[in-house]
Amino acid sequence: MPRLHVASVANRLPGWAEAARADYLGRMPRGYEVNLIEVRPAAAARLRTRLPEGVRIVALDERGKDLTTAQFARLLSEPTVFAIGAADGLDPLIRKHAFLLLRLSTLTLPHALAQVMLCEQLYRAATLLTGHPYHRN
Repeated sequence: MPRLHVASVANRLPGWAEAARADYLGRMPRGYEVNLIEVRPAAAARLRTRLPEGVRIVALDERGKDLTTAQFARLLSEPTVFAIGAADGLDPLIRKHAFLLLRLSTLTLPHALAQVMLCEQLYRAATLLTGHPYHRN
């Protein structure tokens, strides 16, 4: 069972974003596999019920904390769900119970790009932790 999860509220991603997300997640090193949890915006309230029990929640939020790649990599040390809300953000209860509010950028990002960026950062962090040369300091 994967220890890492990406939970999102979104309509279907554009083809380019699905392909990029699948590429990064498909390259994840053993032990860092990622499970996708997706709900449509009309069912956004159900996202909370779909999150695995007992995992740490990292909520993506434009007002969240900025992390370096090394700091982000430390988040992969235990079971974690990375939650991405719809255009209006995440359910307030998810934000309230989050271990961390994380900002991917100070820029406003479209949802599809945020998902791709998150998956690239998960891949980058996992390769950093496993000694793969993808990440360079």
